Amino acid sequence: MKLYDMKQAPNPRRLRMFLAEKGIEIETVQVDIPSGENLSDEFKAINPRGLLPTLVLDDGTVIDESVAISRYFEQTHPEPNLMGTDAKSMALIESAERHMEFDGLLSVAEAFRNSNPVFANRATQGTDGVQAIEALVERGRNGTARFFASLDATLAGSRYVAGDTFSIADITAFCVVDFAKWTGMRLGDEHPNAQRWYAEVSARPSAQA
Repeated sequence: MKLYDMKQAPNPRRLRMFLAEKGIEIETVQVDIPSGENLSDEFKAINPRGLLPTLVLDDGTVIDESVAISRYFEQTHPEPNLMGTDAKSMALIESAERHMEFDGLLSVAEAFRNSNPVFANRATQGTDGVQAIEALVERGRNGTARFFASLDATLAGSRYVAGDTFSIADITAFCVVDFAKWTGMRLGDEHPNAQRWYAEVSARPSAQA
């Protein structure tokens, strides 16, 4: 089994945190996205989509997308549980995780990739020749601000993003908040609940993954 990873990228980090929470160690190969290594013929022979993280199982099966890989390991290593234990908790955690991804991660990525010269000609992940659009930077930043406000409101009523138990939804949200720093956006004094939660998650060993 082998995991293709990039230390600085948010999606691979989501998976690393998930694996760290479960105490899973796996052979890892670093792939450099800024230099375009993920779009090389060598890597595309492994994953034609050019995406990270990518997991290759011992039988040669290739799995990409951080949540899909996380679900694989949730099944093979069910404890500690991070994706729910019954129909209700699974649904609530997945709903929360999707909100963190679509409302948060996509907004930050929109601002980041359309403002970073490195991605001027590959503004969507796993692609080459897609031009950045400057107007999308502001839209992404506005979306990030709304995400911060929504996250704070959610955490006003619960310890964690999907209730009182730490889950994959917290991992995604935490990685989004850190990723947003690359666009100059941070949680502020107007987000006391999110700041409380962020400090707690930061203290978990997996936050260093």
